[in-house]
Amino acid sequence: MNTQSRTSWAAGDPGPQRPLVDVDWLAEHLGEPDLVVLDASIPPNDPGGQRIVGGRRFDLEGRFSDPAAALPHTMPTPEVFQAEARRLGVRAGGTIVVYDIHDVYSAARAWWMFRAMGHDRVWLLDGGLEAWEEAGHAVEPIAADEATRDDHGDFVARPLAGAIVDADEVARALAGGEVAVVDARSAARFAGSAPEPRAGLRSGHMPGAGNLPYLAVQSDGHLTAPDQLAPLVDAATGGRGRVIVTCGSGVTACVAALAAVLAGRAPDTLSVYDGSWTEWGAPDSGRPVVTD
Repeated sequence: MNTQSRTSWAAGDPGPQRPLVDVDWLAEHLGEPDLVVLDASIPPNDPGGQRIVGGRRFDLEGRFSDPAAALPHTMPTPEVFQAEARRLGVRAGGTIVVYDIHDVYSAARAWWMFRAMGHDRVWLLDGGLEAWEEAGHAVEPIAADEATRDDHGDFVARPLAGAIVDADEVARALAGGEVAVVDARSAARFAGSAPEPRAGLRSGHMPGAGNLPYLAVQSDGHLTAPDQLAPLVDAATGGRGRVIVTCGSGVTACVAALAAVLAGRAPDTLSVYDGSWTEWGAPDSGRPVVTD
């Protein structure tokens, strides 16, 4: 996919069906008072690394995960999310741009978390930090005191029903057949021919689930164009309108959700299974698993 085809759909003003902005859009708007840029990379871009000028760290594995949960990357309570977003300077009605260092990966999780908390003015930077630097835009070193910052935003969390679902909801979707369940893990992990990276988990997938590997919807850190995404999303969902996305721990599932929105699906028709395979595939979960 060449730069011209990317620009034709990633450029311009973003909107509900345009969850991406390109580096030129961000460069034009960087510094506006209500714009916050968040580095949501996993592993995190630590002090000493480079970031977009004025960017802040969205600590997905720390402050923005529930410390009391037994599963990784569990959504924090609305109260905790609100407090942490305010600490980063996020304002009610403000604009948020999230980005990854390399491939589209964990920034999509940050994008979905804000949407799940009722904030729809959030977009992902197509191409991430690499595209930003390749375009010659300014970066700055990450300060050692980054974790202590408090920029006193006034963000208000308004959780959306159905944006995040649990294992019981997934089981009902699989049994009913009217809601698609789409797994963003690799084809080999989905089939059960490759081991899970987390020790002790069973291999395979949920019976009746479709597969849309998160790396299959991107190239060199850029999301594939919508006309190419639509048939991939339709095949994985079986054409069904409502979709629950899942993955290993609820992170790359959000890349599949992002792809679905780009392909024309409305965000309110999508849900993310927070526990994902870490919960479902546990040896003692009691949930059915099949292999190809």
